[in-house]
This record gives sequence, structure tokens and C-alpha cells, in this order.
Amino acid sequence: MMPVPSSPSKDAGDTKSGRRGFMAVAAAGIAGILIAPGVRLIEIAQAAPTPGKLSPGASSKVRWGMLIDSTQCASGCTDCVTACNTENGLSGGTKTTDSQWIRKIEIKELRTGKTQSLPMMCQHCAEPPCVDVCPTGASFKRADGIVLVDKHICIGCRYCMMACPYKARSFVHSPQTDQKPDVPRGMGTVEGCTMCVHKVDKGEMPACVTACASAGHEAILFGDLNNPESDISKRIASYPSRQIRENLNLDTGVRYLGI
Repeated sequence: MMPVPSSPSKDAGDTKSGRRGFMAVAAAGIAGILIAPGVRLIEIAQAAPTPGKLSPGASSKVRWGMLIDSTQCASGCTDCVTACNTENGLSGGTKTTDSQWIRKIEIKELRTGKTQSLPMMCQHCAEPPCVDVCPTGASFKRADGIVLVDKHICIGCRYCMMACPYKARSFVHSPQTDQKPDVPRGMGTVEGCTMCVHKVDKGEMPACVTACASAGHEAILFGDLNNPESDISKRIASYPSRQIRENLNLDTGVRYLGI
């Protein structure tokens, strides 16, 4: 406990000056506080989106989504998976204990025997079951439709994993090292596709979209579903698209062509 002076030795002016000095030191200290390894509050404040870029930030006027053309998705191609793993610091393993934010699946039409290859990830539902069952609020949907997990309050109960009809979430079983600064991960928490929100908020495309385009397939289109003038909205208006498990009425942010 700090000692209490028996009588004041400074006048009111000195007291105000002292308070101003304290506040200045406190502000400087707060600006340098580490909120995660290598990440400081002052850096967060400076990480605003660039005006005029793809993303205006998390706004309810925007709903980010993807349109996946299964007719352009090459069987055996895993460029989108590799790009996701690299961008987000995932191991790339396929065991049940490995985190897989995006995976390639093969679907088969029972009547015709026709098979198709397509990527499966978090569908970023407008009515996400994972959010409904989360007891702490760790699973949440941003104003722009991107569904995320707050690792600070996730208790690892895995209710969201059971509720997800797409098996799109993974549980982190082991300690994480060499993490990506923009993609915090932690043992004992649940995680899944974030649509590369750290890139979107800087006006960039998700890693899987860029990789697919670089491979010459251009099977994944990303954009604003709320904007009728966006490329993704125009494509959806021109060609019939479907949602996986559309009978659940979840209004997914990921749509598919050719299935």
C-alpha cells in the first residue's frame, strides 16, 4: 500500500500537471501493450482498411460470399487446400485430429453415376447453427456475414462442431507454434474457414480464390452477395446455383454451380 502524505505539499496547478503527466505516460504504455505475441494495440488501431479497396469493413450493407463452379473444379486438384493451409499456418494433415478449414470432396449422382469434385468449407450461413448452440458466444457472425470463432472465450465444448451440418469445424488438439500473426490459433479451441477475413479487411481476395485463379481454373468467385452489380451476384442471377443442404434453410454464403 502506498504511504499517504500527512498534508498536501502541492498546489492545485501542480496536481493538474501531475495528472496530465500521468495520463500521457499511461496512454503511451497502453499503446505498447501486447494483446497477443507480436501484436500491439497501436498496430491494431493502424490496421484500418484502405479506402476504395474491396472491403469497406464489417458492414451490414455487405454480405461476403463465394460461388463455386463445380464444372471448373478439376478432380485431384488441391491448390485451394494448399493455399488455405499455407495462408493460415495449418499442417495440411488429413487425420481426424488435424485442422482442415477446406477439403476436397467427391460427390456422385446416384441416378446417373456422374461424379464431381468440389471444395467444402464453412458455408458462412445467414442462420448459422454453430452460433445458436454456442454457450459462450464464441461462435458469432459478423455484420458482413462472415462466421468466426472468438478464441478468447471459446471453451472447447465442441457443440458447434456437432451442430454444423457441413463438418466444417476442427478442434485444436495440440499446442501451436510458429503461428501467423494475422491468424491466432490455440489448443483447446475450435476453428474453421474465416474466408481469410484478415485479407478481406485489407481489400484482398481469400487465398483459395487467388490460388484457384492462378492455376487457371477460376472455379471460385468471391464477392458481395448484396450488391446486384457485383460479379458474383450477376453470375448467380444468370445461372442456377444451389446451396448444400438447402432444405435446412440456413441461407449459406457459399453457393455452387453445376451440382
